[in-house]
Amino acid sequence: MAKLEHLYSYYGQSPWLDNLTRASLRNGTLARMVDDGVRGVTANPSIFARSISGSDDYDEQFSALMATGKSVEEAYWELVISDACQVLDILRPVFDGGDCVDGFVSVEVSPELAHDAAATIAAARWLRRRIKRPNLLVKIPATSEGVTAVEALTAEGCSINVTLLFSLPRYAEIIDAYLSGLEAFTSNGGDPSTISSVASFFVSRVDVEVDQRLEALGTDAALALRGQAAVAQAKLAYRLFTQQFATDRWHRLARLGADIQRPLWASTSTKNPEDRDTRYVEELIGPDTVTTLPEATIAAFEDHGTMARTVDSGVPQAAQFLDRLAAAGVDMNAVGRTLEENGIATFEKAYQDVLTNLTDKTEALR
Repeated sequence: MAKLEHLYSYYGQSPWLDNLTRASLRNGTLARMVDDGVRGVTANPSIFARSISGSDDYDEQFSALMATGKSVEEAYWELVISDACQVLDILRPVFDGGDCVDGFVSVEVSPELAHDAAATIAAARWLRRRIKRPNLLVKIPATSEGVTAVEALTAEGCSINVTLLFSLPRYAEIIDAYLSGLEAFTSNGGDPSTISSVASFFVSRVDVEVDQRLEALGTDAALALRGQAAVAQAKLAYRLFTQQFATDRWHRLARLGADIQRPLWASTSTKNPEDRDTRYVEELIGPDTVTTLPEATIAAFEDHGTMARTVDSGVPQAAQFLDRLAAAGVDMNAVGRTLEENGIATFEKAYQDVLTNLTDKTEALR
């Protein structure tokens, strides 16, 4: 049994691919990865930008779209939707065969809308109209405005992947938004079993930011804390998840058929070359979770990854570690705010870059 399949069958963790390219659709690579245990696909503006700008696989469709009078931005979204629909169809058997637990594909609204709740809601509605698949997750950044959008869209029956989660307080807000949205949906006669959601808690980027702050402090005590913050915070996020989905409030929704909002571990590739390349997978294995993996991390994990239930081990020590970070002068809430801002800025740049690239192609077509 492939290790990815083992993660799901024995540990209740769903491995999703964190990448999407048209080449992988055309040559059958993605279909083979699904056969080998991949149970979902996530994408973001950076992934689509690399895929579209980095190959000529989209040129024919793009040229045809431009010939119909589409704007560059409209054509971009047609390219994205085309790829998403193909992946959704590939994963539909996983969705249908697993009680709708997996088989999802995430498509993110424009990152330029991250601080506009009303525009985010409108964009999510548009994506749902264009991509009429039950296994679509609309991806929404976990900004304060995103919290508002998540609650409103859940109340409409929208399935959501909440992305760019970097702090425990914001995660608590997202869980509350999901529950509030479910309560509104069910009070209006909706069937909550038709709604799915994941909350994407980023991992390796946290260590990068915290380690920079510890190195700036420069003391031996501070330097000794490097490389440990991300996993510690993620373990506390899992504890928060288990607590919030064990309340009377949740059980009332569960009796109506609601599904939990699973934590999803994002940014699982290591950034520090001195780290074991599978550590962010191995140290966060456990039930009712999703782990998203780029191809290189999948290959590394299949080759030499180890498996054990780890996500809820050492939780008291994780809490103590965050206390030590605070005592050393590292404010994890400030870390979360910085990473949220940086994440949105990165996605905005990728979005603008791919539009620029496509605009340049229009010049070549003339």
